[in-house]
Amino acid sequence: MSVTLKATNENLPPNVIRQLAKELKNLDESPPEGINVIVNDDDFTTIFADIEGPAGTPYENGVFRMKLLLSHDFPQSPPKGFFLTKIFHPNIATSGEICVNTLKKDWNPGLGLRHVLLVVRCLLIEPFPESALNEQAGKMLLENYEEYARHARLYTGIHALKPKNKSKTGAISESTTALNVDKSSTASSENTPSMPPAVSTSTASRAFGTNLQDQNPTVSDPDVGAAAAAARKKEDGPMASKVPVDKKKMDARKKSLKRL
Repeated sequence: MSVTLKATNENLPPNVIRQLAKELKNLDESPPEGINVIVNDDDFTTIFADIEGPAGTPYENGVFRMKLLLSHDFPQSPPKGFFLTKIFHPNIATSGEICVNTLKKDWNPGLGLRHVLLVVRCLLIEPFPESALNEQAGKMLLENYEEYARHARLYTGIHALKPKNKSKTGAISESTTALNVDKSSTASSENTPSMPPAVSTSTASRAFGTNLQDQNPTVSDPDVGAAAAAARKKEDGPMASKVPVDKKKMDARKKSLKRL
């Protein structure tokens, strides 16, 4: 969104227009949680916002459109707030008018639009039935909360807009990441040659009739023993042949020493 100084409404002084442009740009670049501001660059006297129903309330999973109307002497006088989406709430009249102290006796010219919007969203979390504009909702909230919540959920399901599931993006992303990891692991395991299962020492001992920790196993079969002995002799052949050669050298040295 590009917030410019196009607004030429004579009801608002230039300095107020500049301040509003700055606020609206800030709201666009850093929106409050659960609030999306919709701006008409040509008319700052009417500001629309979509408010997500807070989790854990009867308004959860619903998006409610509202508007703020700025008078000619804003910010000396507070804006007027209206819900355009039908909602069952003690402090919101059937006509959509919002009743909250911030927009009435507690108004301060130093309060910005961000503060106003946050107060309205907080009203969905904590209604004030003592100052109800919707008397039915206020009375029901005080006397039977479950019945009030049932009505509010019914209105939400029928009239509210559906959220864009922004809050689930992170979970979906994590699930997708996990799924990709599983797929890559599966692919790598399919491409890697499978290794034969490990065989325990006791299983191997039973299979071969030997103790794998014994380096010179006792062999009962003569033929097998002879074959094993021949294999050892073949392996030890070079070392065995060195022994007599070294002995001959020693004998030759002794003979030469005797001659001396």
